[in-house]
Amino acid sequence: MLKVAAECHLHGLVHRDMKPENFLFKSKKEDSPLKATDFGLSDFIKPGRQFRDIVGSAYYVAPEVLKRRSGPESDVWSIGVITYILLCGRRPFWDKTEDGIFKEVLKKKPDFRRKPWSNITSSAKDFVQKLLVKDPRARLTAAQALSHDWVREGGKASEIPLDISVLHNMRQFVKYSRFKQFALRALASTLNSEEMSDLRDQFNAIDVDKNGTISLEELKQVNYGWISLVHWFAI
Repeated sequence: MLKVAAECHLHGLVHRDMKPENFLFKSKKEDSPLKATDFGLSDFIKPGRQFRDIVGSAYYVAPEVLKRRSGPESDVWSIGVITYILLCGRRPFWDKTEDGIFKEVLKKKPDFRRKPWSNITSSAKDFVQKLLVKDPRARLTAAQALSHDWVREGGKASEIPLDISVLHNMRQFVKYSRFKQFALRALASTLNSEEMSDLRDQFNAIDVDKNGTISLEELKQVNYGWISLVHWFAI
């Protein structure tokens, strides 16, 4: 979910209605990729601009949405709510009415004292807490959340989270050559699902810290030939 949010935000797109129902698995396979759906409320936003309307689903709506001053950060809040529910089986904000839920979202702090939070790792708790910060300016971005200790597999996250500009720079690199653009499009259009799965495995092998992106350091360590490089850039 964070990968979807980070990718959307990179392109200036805000989903605005992130909830479990809007994420579907592509297949019944255990390693099936998760796909985001229902972009009916999504919209593009320019840096510094804010949305003034109230949209989304009550349980997952961010405080700034209710204040009519929202941006990409609202997607991260929604993912925080989803994660809270997945970890403890309860909603962080609940009431019998929609207005009551909105009041809870604006004023109440999520409860991390009740069971099973005492049995949940401090890293997981820290992750959720940093996504459910009511001030969007102090909340982790989707890219920063991907660098959190709890999200990364097998290793401590860097003190400096991966900046979204790294992804932008890599995309710019792909645009340097028109021939390369043509080659990438041609390759991508001929790949079937099995080939894409194989290439995704290659991508994951290169993505050592498992944060869903390829850093410049990881890029330097790649020992594949040019064809392989073209392949995983096309993913």
